Amino acid sequence: MKILKLVSALMATAILATSMVGCASSDKSTEKTESASETASISGTVTLAGSTSMKKLCEAMSESFMEKYPDVTVTTEYTGSGAGIESLIAGSIDIGNASRGLKDNEKESGAVENVVAIDGIAVITDKDNTVEDLTTEQLADIYTGKITNWNELGGKDESIVVIGREAGSGTRGAFEELLGVEDACNYAQELDSTGGVLAKVGVTSGAIGYVSLDVLDDTVKSVALNGIDATEENIVAGKYLLSRPFVMATMGEISEQNELVKTWFEYISSEEGQKVITSIGLILPQ
Repeated sequence: MKILKLVSALMATAILATSMVGCASSDKSTEKTESASETASISGTVTLAGSTSMKKLCEAMSESFMEKYPDVTVTTEYTGSGAGIESLIAGSIDIGNASRGLKDNEKESGAVENVVAIDGIAVITDKDNTVEDLTTEQLADIYTGKITNWNELGGKDESIVVIGREAGSGTRGAFEELLGVEDACNYAQELDSTGGVLAKVGVTSGAIGYVSLDVLDDTVKSVALNGIDATEENIVAGKYLLSRPFVMATMGEISEQNELVKTWFEYISSEEGQKVITSIGLILPQ
């Protein structure tokens, strides 16, 4: 009898354990199903337009976002900061990208500034240039035409070819404002993309230009400003002058947007989204 009772007790224990495991598996299965269902329920299109400097960010973020939400399409046009905000205000897109802070008239029209990252503006020359460092005053004098030859700065006897972005560019607006040379620059060439400036300076002897820090590569030379290199560490520490916000503007607050746009911004502020931002060399807003 004792043996029968012991066997019965062991069988009961085994049945109970199996039942508990089954419940746990069922709970996990339910959680996974609910999570998958939540992701699958999000569908539609998010439309962005604006800053060409934000292309690398937008492409990386869009790819990551659409991988998580496969039924969502993210489209971005790179039309320049000013044009992007105009399209937003006109109601033709969901989000206007600007590589600068919003202007008062844009805010008065209902656009709201949502800073998603911080970027530095690197001053670049062709790789053969021997000048390593410029003061703020010297850089301003170059762009306003007061200094026209590199020998005035301790470099070679070579004319300075001043290259910049087109009017309406967020990079140009931020550069000129930070340097205090708004509407006073004397450009030899005005190009309509960050990549265009990078490429042109790289192949033009005597050229100087400015580009977003995250696209800087070894085809050009980065010049220090006031003895400070354009690096993430120096920007975070507030040592480097030329830094600006990357803005994804909305008409009205984020809380007033449709569910898809709200999900986009939730993703940007999530751990996954923040990793995307830092992985391409941008700085998280403080």
